[in-house]
Formats: sequence, structure tokens, C-alpha cells
Amino acid sequence: MTIRLVLENAVKRNWAIHQVDINNAFLQGSLEDEVYVSQPPGFVDRDRPHHELRKFLVDSGFKTSLADNSLFICKHGPAHIYVLVYVDDIIFARPTSLVQRFHVLLAHRFSPKDLGPLSYFLGVEATRTPNGLHLMQRKYITDLLAKTNMLDAKPVPTPMSTSTKLIVLSGQPLADVTKYRMVVGSLQYLAFTRPDIAFPVNRLSQFMHKPTNEHWQAAKRVLRYLAGTWTLGIFLRNDAPLTVHAFSDADWGRDKVTYVSTNAYIIYFGGSPVSWSSKKQRSVSRSSTEAKYRAAANTASELRWICSLLSEMGITLPTAPVIYCDNMGATYLCANPVFHSKMKHVAIDYHFVQENVQSGTLRVAHISGDDQLADCLTKPLPPTRFHTLNSKIGVKNLPPS
Repeated sequence: MTIRLVLENAVKRNWAIHQVDINNAFLQGSLEDEVYVSQPPGFVDRDRPHHELRKFLVDSGFKTSLADNSLFICKHGPAHIYVLVYVDDIIFARPTSLVQRFHVLLAHRFSPKDLGPLSYFLGVEATRTPNGLHLMQRKYITDLLAKTNMLDAKPVPTPMSTSTKLIVLSGQPLADVTKYRMVVGSLQYLAFTRPDIAFPVNRLSQFMHKPTNEHWQAAKRVLRYLAGTWTLGIFLRNDAPLTVHAFSDADWGRDKVTYVSTNAYIIYFGGSPVSWSSKKQRSVSRSSTEAKYRAAANTASELRWICSLLSEMGITLPTAPVIYCDNMGATYLCANPVFHSKMKHVAIDYHFVQENVQSGTLRVAHISGDDQLADCLTKPLPPTRFHTLNSKIGVKNLPPS
């Protein structure tokens, strides 16, 4: 999620986004003989905080983000430089005038390979356009479909049927669960750019311990949906102000075995989706108001983390973040200073949201159910409603070249 925040900010400011690879190809060679080595000078165990690259960046004036240790931030005059480090892959975003300066600085200590403007990173394809940045995982999808012999599968309009009622005991247990777990694990990573599959991935992940043939058929439906939507992804816009707002929702008692609700949120920064989630709640809610209030509290927690990260990045929001909720009772609870006795069992969530609303760091507003974008992350929807919401969410096709 940090990547999406950094990229969105860079797109808004029309900054250069470059990718650098630290040359260590010699580590990837195939060995035919047994070799004994000792720990080289400069190597530090990953459980210890002082990695060599980290030390270099800190000595060069960067600060490690407290919200995400993979992000390094340096203030350079009125501008900021962001460096995201994932093992030996590095993304840096900064004003165009500072691109060469950073590359020279890195080259003095390491052997970097400048891969130019960001185009492919950690399995994600990035396409810059005059209107923003499109992120998708087309190659990742193709590889997954090829691995599961689904390249020629007939596409379906939605990733999950509205008639699907998956429970733990539905169907016959699979003799070999490896393939199911591989597919669901792959779908979890694919959800990095595909909020449209967040709900089915959430449901399928609940059966990893004992999948059945019905669960496998549901997983194959997601693959069939992907077979017709290879080029879908999220689009980071450059034409909206840098504000933060979120849609929070819950489907009360979705699981007909445990009756635990499913809650979801979609958070926007600068008009683009940067964070989303679809998860089962931890306990049974006694009403739809309670379920949606818990969802709002979960969203508020994520928003506080995002605001903390944005503050470290030197970004000041012009207005307080807003959570949009479609339940009047839950919206009222967020602003009501009098705590209702029937909600005492959710006191911690209540006080957490109340504290943020009363301090002015958060606002909760009511919207109609028709405008609730997080609805498609809580349950299966019919095709028309599903595609309408996905378009509004920001799930887009690759723009024409």
C-alpha cells in the first residue's frame, strides 16, 4: 500500500519515477559442488536493524519511515525524495531535476543498474499516461492461467456467482490440496492491483485448511473471470486534489455457519484507490448497525496509519479524512457523545472512533446504499451492479497507447 501512496503523490506532482536494481547476479548462479562460505564483511542478519543499504541511505540524509521500514525519505529544499527498497529492487520518486543526482550518489557506493522510468516492478506493470499511472498484473495473470491450464477458459462476467453459498463442509474434500492453496495464494498477491477480486479471495482463503471440490470450482470461476480481464488494474489519477476519503461497509451475518459479518473498506488518496480490504469480523455482531460500526472503526484505524505515513512524507492534507457509511445508526454513533447501553460490548471501537471524530482528525458522513462503493467487497453482486461499482472504484482497463 505504501507503494501506491508514493506513486500517487509522484503522479500528482509530475515527478520522475525510476527503478534501480542493485547488481548481485553472481548470487543467482547454479552450484554443482558443495561449497562452504563464511559470512562476508558488511553482511548483517535481517533480524538486526542496521542493514548496509539502510546505513548508506541514513548517512546520506534519508530517514527511515516509522510507518513502513521499506520507505526512506529525504527532504531536499522544498521537495522530498522517496526511496522504496525491496531487497535489491529500488524505486525512487523525486523531481526530475534530482534523478541523476541520486543515481550518482548510489553509484559511488554500490553497482546499480538504472532501469529507467518505472515499468515493471515486483510483478506489477506500470504504464504512465498524460492522465496518470495505470498499474496491472497482466503477465502475472497469464502465468497463473497457464500454470492451471486455464488460458483458453471461457470468461465469466463476475468472479463469484450470487448463488454461491460456500461453507466449510460443502462438497467433498480434495485429495490433493496443493493446487487449491497455490491458486488462492497467487490470487492474494494479485489483489494488489485488483480490488474487484478482494471479496472472493477473502472467502476462498477461509477454506485453505480443508478445501473441497466446491471451493475449487469457486476458485476456478475467479480464474475464468481473470481470463477475460487480463488488462484490468487500478488507475492513479493526476487530476484530483490530495485529499483522503474512505468507503466503509459490512454485510451483516454473511457466514451462515458462524454468522460472522464481512466488513470492507476502500480508501482513496487524491481520488485514486490506495488501500482496500475485505475480511471477516472477529466476532458476531448483534445488529447491522453494530457490524457497520465495527467496519467504520477498522477503517478509521487504517486511516490513522495512512495519515501518519503521509505526515512523514511531508504531505499536509487540506481537510480531515472522511469515512462514508450507509448506515444511519452507525453514522450517528460515531458523533454521539452519549454511549448507548446496548453497545457496551463494542466500547473500545466506539471510543477509538469517537476520539478521532471529537478531535477533528476524522469525519464520518452518511451516504445512500446505491453510492456505497465498498459494497462489492462484502458480497457477490449481479453483473450490472458489479461492473458499475468497479468503474466508480477506479478499476480500469489499460489505456490505449
